[in-house]
Amino acid sequence: MPSLPGMLTRAAVLSLAALAATTHATEKGMPTTAAGVQDFGAGFMPPSTPVGTIGMRFSDYQARVIKDSHGRDDGNDFNINVLAIGLAYLRMTDQQLFGARYGFGAVSVFFRMDADLGINAGGQRVFSDSAELFRPADLQLIPLILAWEPVPGVGINTQLSIQAPTGDYDKNRLVSPGTNHWTVSPIFNASYISPSGLELSSSFQVDINARNSATDYRSGVEYRHEFAVGQHVGPWTAGLGGYYYCQLSDDDAPGLTRGNRARTLALGPALSYFDPASGLPAIWLHAYKEFETRNRAEGYTVALKIGASF
Repeated sequence: MPSLPGMLTRAAVLSLAALAATTHATEKGMPTTAAGVQDFGAGFMPPSTPVGTIGMRFSDYQARVIKDSHGRDDGNDFNINVLAIGLAYLRMTDQQLFGARYGFGAVSVFFRMDADLGINAGGQRVFSDSAELFRPADLQLIPLILAWEPVPGVGINTQLSIQAPTGDYDKNRLVSPGTNHWTVSPIFNASYISPSGLELSSSFQVDINARNSATDYRSGVEYRHEFAVGQHVGPWTAGLGGYYYCQLSDDDAPGLTRGNRARTLALGPALSYFDPASGLPAIWLHAYKEFETRNRAEGYTVALKIGASF
């Protein structure tokens, strides 16, 4: 196995974009793709290596409340815990397109999901359901990555992600790892590192969802901005990260009279380690808390990413 030139450059665990911090489609109050994937180094891609880059992400998402359109607890009893384990492969090449390096990738994820829901009306429980499972989620294909580094300290990349409905799905189950519909996501990432080591990174993504044929439900177009601000000290970068998520268009389904647009904001500490000379993999760690939530679950997530190139 080749050694260190294979280590990731600044952002390298790529768009591990289906390694979910969250669980489900907007159809059931959850985003279609994962939030909190990018933080420090989002704009930089790994080097071009003979084998490519391997990344793993572990995340734990927990929520105990669903917020209504006014940001209030909807009054029902809800609890969900999602452990996501994902493996990503990314291959950057020396081929040039529009002055950028071309690359491609794929992400495969498994979810361990444990959920309970109790519907209350008039002070009484009128319905309850639960589910516990460990199953594959939807496969994400990234056929197009274009990466530029126009000047020292600046990294920019664009990606096209296609999420295929390959995950385990049951419309009658409380939760499912799969969404049962296709999603196409254009992505733009950028990072700036100043001479003094101050870093500003952002990732912008739009999810365009197809209709779920099992339920005739089409989730609205979703937008996400992930960000991180931090200071480099040796191989470490520490600071604040988070994401803003919202729907840009209404959901569409039989009998749905309101648009049911969701949104949330998350913030928390973020830390990364990158030192090619050490022989160690690159590492990212963050813990985010969601707030200002509408029409979806509100919770918190802890995520760890590691990656190396070979």
